[in-house]
Amino acid sequence: MIKKAFILGAGLGTRLQPLTHFLPKPLVPLFNRPMIMRTLEQCYAAGIREFAINTHHLPDAWEKAFPDQQFRGCPVHFFHEEKLLETGGGLKNIETFFAGEPVLVYNGDILSTLPLQQLIDHHLAAGLTTTLALRSNGPIQNITVEGPLVTDLRNQLSEEKSSHQFTGIYITEAKILDLIPAGEKISVIPAFLELAKKSQLGACCLDDGDWFDIGTVDAYREIHTTSQPADGESRIHPEADIHPTAEICNSIIGSSVPADCKITDSIIWPDCQLEKGATITSSIITQ
Repeated sequence: MIKKAFILGAGLGTRLQPLTHFLPKPLVPLFNRPMIMRTLEQCYAAGIREFAINTHHLPDAWEKAFPDQQFRGCPVHFFHEEKLLETGGGLKNIETFFAGEPVLVYNGDILSTLPLQQLIDHHLAAGLTTTLALRSNGPIQNITVEGPLVTDLRNQLSEEKSSHQFTGIYITEAKILDLIPAGEKISVIPAFLELAKKSQLGACCLDDGDWFDIGTVDAYREIHTTSQPADGESRIHPEADIHPTAEICNSIIGSSVPADCKITDSIIWPDCQLEKGATITSSIITQ
C-alpha cells in the first residue's frame, strides 16, 4: 500500500487568471467546493492517509480551507515556498515528508476519475523508481513508451515519435530526490530523463475514467456544463437563500440571491454579495 500523497498547489495559476487573483488554483470552487477536494477524495479512496501540499500564492487561503490541517481525520502538511521551486524543487522541498516511503504525486489543476489503485498496483509490481500515469490519447502526446518503460519525454533523448500524454499524476520512490538539487527552482523533467536513461521510469496507461486539465477559464466553464456535481458538491449551495422572485437558469449558485435577480449561464462563487435586481449573464462572479 502507498499511504502518502503530494498535491502540487504552489503555482500562480496564470492561465486561470483572473480567478486565481482571489484563490490559489486548487481552491477555486467547483460546484461550490474547492477543486482540491475531489483530488483528496480520490486519493483517500485509494488508501492514501497522509497528505502534503506545497503553497506559495495566497497562503492564508490554505489555512482558511484547512484550519485543522486535516482531511477526513488524516494529516495535511503544508510546505510553503517563499520563492517558487517548480515541480522538481517542490518535490525536493518535501524530502522530510517522504521519510523513505513512496509518494503519489498529483498536479493541483487536474481533475480525474482515473483508477489510482491500478497505478499503485502497477508501481509496486514493477519495482521501478518512478511510474507515470499516462493516457494513450490527448492533446499533448509528448511521452515515448517502449513496453513497460517511458524512454523519452518531449523528444529530449531521441527523435522517436511520442505516443502518450502525461496526466500529471505519478508515483515515485524517495530515491528520485538524489537527482534533484536542493533549494533550486527546477522542473522534475530532468530527473525523469535521468531515470529514463537508466530504465527506471515506468509507464502505466490509464485510459479508463475521465481526465480534465482545469488550467484555463474556458476549461473551468466547460466542466460546469459537461459534468455533474460529485458527492459533497451542488449546483446551488445548501446555505444559499434564493429569493422567490429571483430567476436562475443554467447556473451554479454559491451565494444568496436577492429579489428580482436574473442569473443565466453563470457561476456565482460562495460568499458573494449580490445586489437586488442584478442581471448576470455568462459571467463568473468571485466576490
